[in-house]
Amino acid sequence: MARFDLRRQPTSTGVYLMKDADGQVLYVGKAKNLRARLRSYLQAERDSRPQVKFLMERAATIETIVTDTEKEALILENTLIKKYRPRYNIHLRDDKTFVSLRIDLRDEFPMLEVVRQVRRDGARYYGPFASSSALRQTLKEVYRIFPLRHYPVAKCRQRGRPCLFHQIGQCSAPCHGLITRAAYHELVSGVMALLEGRQGEVVEALRQRMAAASGEQRYEEAALLRDQVRAIEETVEQQKSVRYGVIDQDVAGVFRQGGEVEVVMLFYRQGKLTARRNYNLNWQLDEDELLAEFLAQFYGRDVPIPDEVVLPFPVEGMAALAEWLTERRGRRVRLLTPQRGERRRLVELANRNAGEVWRERGSRDEARRKVLEELRQRLHLQREPARMECFDVSTIQGQATVASMAVVLDGEPAPAEYRHYRIKTVAGTDDYAALQEVLRRRLVRGRQEGNLPDFILIDGGKGQLGVLTSVLDELNLSGAIDAAGIAKSRVKANVHGRVVERSEERFFLPGRKNPLVLRRGSAALFLLERLRDEAHRFAITHHRKLRGKTQLQSALDDLPGVGPKRRMALLRQFGSLKGIKDASLAELRAMPGLPEAVADQVYHRFHSTDQESPP
Repeated sequence: MARFDLRRQPTSTGVYLMKDADGQVLYVGKAKNLRARLRSYLQAERDSRPQVKFLMERAATIETIVTDTEKEALILENTLIKKYRPRYNIHLRDDKTFVSLRIDLRDEFPMLEVVRQVRRDGARYYGPFASSSALRQTLKEVYRIFPLRHYPVAKCRQRGRPCLFHQIGQCSAPCHGLITRAAYHELVSGVMALLEGRQGEVVEALRQRMAAASGEQRYEEAALLRDQVRAIEETVEQQKSVRYGVIDQDVAGVFRQGGEVEVVMLFYRQGKLTARRNYNLNWQLDEDELLAEFLAQFYGRDVPIPDEVVLPFPVEGMAALAEWLTERRGRRVRLLTPQRGERRRLVELANRNAGEVWRERGSRDEARRKVLEELRQRLHLQREPARMECFDVSTIQGQATVASMAVVLDGEPAPAEYRHYRIKTVAGTDDYAALQEVLRRRLVRGRQEGNLPDFILIDGGKGQLGVLTSVLDELNLSGAIDAAGIAKSRVKANVHGRVVERSEERFFLPGRKNPLVLRRGSAALFLLERLRDEAHRFAITHHRKLRGKTQLQSALDDLPGVGPKRRMALLRQFGSLKGIKDASLAELRAMPGLPEAVADQVYHRFHSTDQESPP
C-alpha cells in the first residue's frame, strides 16, 4: 500500500498519479484540494468502496502535479489518461463513431459531406445522427427538395455532360453552369434552415416565390416550387419534433447496479431526438466522480458539442468543465442539473433508457456466455475462449503478401484489436511460411506484453493447423492456447450429377484425425464463421489497397517531380490509375498544383508521343 507524508501534499488544485512498484501508472485523478482527496485514500480501510482498497493495495507511490485552475487540471487529467491508459480509469469502448453533416460556406458552390470527425475548420456541422444509413436516407429527401451538388466541382467538370443526379433532379449542375451562384446559395440557405429546424421559414419563402412565378406566368418554375413545399411538409410530418426547443442538448442518464454503471447520452438537435449512445462502465467510482471523468473523456474526442449538457446530478468541477467545453466549441456551453420541469423529464427519460440498456446487456451477456460454453465443450477447449483470434493470408501470384488478424472479445467482434501484417521474410508464394512468420511475431509479442489469446482459429485445414501447432510447440504455448482450423465447405454434385450440394463447415483439431462438424444454424458455428469471414475481409481489403498503391507507384516511377504526395494527389483527382491513364493532356494540365511540365510527363508515360503532342 502506498505510503506518503500527507503533510507534504499541496492543498491546491491539481492532478495525482498512482503508480505500482514498477512505475506503471494505475490511476489518474484530479482534485480541487489534493491533500483532502489523498486523505480519503489513506483511510481506505474505513472506505466502503471496495475499489479503493483494491487500488491502494497495488499502489506503491503517488505523484502530484499542481495546476493553477480546475480547468487546467481537467485538461491535464484527460491528457494523462490518453497517454498512459491507466488500468483503473474508465475507458470508453465505443466502436461506432459519430456521423455528422459538414457544409463549408466559403466554397463557391457549398456541398453537404457526411463526416465522422468534427473539426474547428470554419465549416458548419450538423449532428450527430443515429447512423450513416439513416442520414443518407434523409439526404435523399434533402436533395429532392434542394438539389445541391454531390461531387467535387473539378471532377464533375471533366465530364462532357452533367451527372446522373442532375438527370433525376437531385443536382442543379453548378459544374456545368446550369445555375447561377446566387440561385445556388438560395438552395444552400434552404438546406441550412431545414437542418436547423426552421422549416416554417423555408415553406413561407418558397410559397412567396411560387406566387410570384405564377403571377409572371412561369408555370413550370411555380410547379417545381409547389413540389418542394409538399416535399418539406411531408418530411416534417414524418419527423415530428418530440419536444419544444430550438437549442442543441445532450442529456446524460445513469443507472447503477452493483459494480456496473450504464451511462446513456441522448442527443437532441433543434427539438428532435436524433441519436442515442450507451456506455457500460465497470469501475466503481463515486457517481459524481465517475460522470465527471466520463464527460471529460467523451467530449475530449472529435464529437459535436451542444448548447447545453443536461446532467442527472451535479459533478465535481462543473464550472471548469463548462469553461473547457465553451473553449472547445467556440461558443457558450451550459451544464445544468434540473430538479423540475421539461429538462428534468428529459433526464428521467435518459435514466430509464440507461436502465433498459443495462437489462438488455445482461440478456445479451448471458446469451454470449452460453455460446462460449458451447464452443468450449464442442471443440474440447481448456477454458471458455474469452479472446479468440483468426488469421488469414492474402496474396496474388506472390506479390504484396499480407496477413490479417481478426479478434472476438467475450463473443463480440473487437475491430480496434484487428491487425495487418506485412510479410518480411518470405519471398514468392508460400502461404505456410507467411502464416508461420505472422503467428510467431504475434505470439512472441503477446507473451512479452501479457496479451495472449485463449483460442486461435486458422482459416484452412490440416496444413494450416499444423503450422499453428508447430509455432505453439516452439514457443511452449500449447498448454496455454487452444487451436483449431476451419475448412471451407465443399460444393459437390449429388449421385445424379444434377443438383449441387454444399457440405458443412469442417473444423480440424490438434491430435484428431477426422474433422468436427458443428450443428448447422447454431450460434457457435455462426460466431466462428463470422470470425473467419472478418479475417478474410480484413486481409483482402488491405491487400487491394497495397496493390493499388504499388501499381500507381510503379506506373509513375522515375518521373521527375512526381513523389508520393503528388501521386496521391493524382489519384484523388482522377479516382484511379485507369482514370489517370484515360485523362487527356488538357485535363492533366488543368489539375490544380500540377506543373505543366509534370503533366506532360505523366501523359506521355501512358501515351505515345504521336497521339497527342503538346502545342
